[in-house]
Amino acid sequence: MSFFDSKKRKVDSDPSGDSESSKENGVRGDEEEREWKIFCWNVAGLRACAKKGGHKSILAEAADLIFLGEIKCNEWPVDIGTDFKDYHKTLAISQKNKGGYAGVALLSKIKPLNVWKGIDGELFSDEGRLIIAEFTRFYFIGAYVPNSGRGLVNLESRGKWEELFLKKIKELDEKKPVIYAGDLNVAHNEIDLANPESNRNKTAGFTDQERGWFTRLLAAGFKDTYRELHGDKQEYTFWSYMGNARSKNIGWRLDYYVVSERIFDKVSEFPAHSVVSLFVGGVSTTVTMLSILAKTSNIQIVSNINILTSILI
Repeated sequence: MSFFDSKKRKVDSDPSGDSESSKENGVRGDEEEREWKIFCWNVAGLRACAKKGGHKSILAEAADLIFLGEIKCNEWPVDIGTDFKDYHKTLAISQKNKGGYAGVALLSKIKPLNVWKGIDGELFSDEGRLIIAEFTRFYFIGAYVPNSGRGLVNLESRGKWEELFLKKIKELDEKKPVIYAGDLNVAHNEIDLANPESNRNKTAGFTDQERGWFTRLLAAGFKDTYRELHGDKQEYTFWSYMGNARSKNIGWRLDYYVVSERIFDKVSEFPAHSVVSLFVGGVSTTVTMLSILAKTSNIQIVSNINILTSILI
């Protein structure tokens, strides 16, 4: 039974199930005032990323939470295992192509209270696309959202994902604030891609349906942190490997941090971190990072967005 199949935060009694929990005595480390950093990156292949030194860029940020999308492997690579020895690791693995497809990973210096993997339904149960982690003061959701496919052949199944996901994030938000991050595979507004007219309703990520689903998510009580902070500023997180798109800055903003409305009113900016952009597997990917300061009585957010996203909550 997956988390999406239950309204209760229960630990699956089957150790091979899709939920895990942590019960600890005393102060866990996330109850008193502390700063968090959340680092999110679609690595387009974790082993390829590591061979190019990408894992060193991740470690250099000293993040408390690291979410990696599209890892394309069945297990954490042995050759970089010791580098991340200070992190609790959770992997949601794709069962479709023996690790060569999708897959996501969450690494946390503080062990989550509970962790759930996946989304319910036959279409998504084995794709390795989503991890939910519960901490004392918030839920973190990391996702690599399904692409609607060339020719929009998967648009209908994408809609089913969106329906299931909206229901669950609303349930979580009723209990404590939610931080939702990852490659969401949608350019919400025209300014979120370089060529809106040529891609509208033709290219996955910029159909009326996909944009409408994201609008509906925000209307349910959530904020797109980048757009709220930067208005009409036009920056991207993805560039195709074709046509020198990166050098021409013909890109898309597909990676997001979405937060519960009730914690967004504390958002402000602080000096930029350096942009980390690597070419991995033929695709130029850009790191996004979220920093969190969780206080006893509230959650505060400070954000700078360049091409990467930095937020202090």
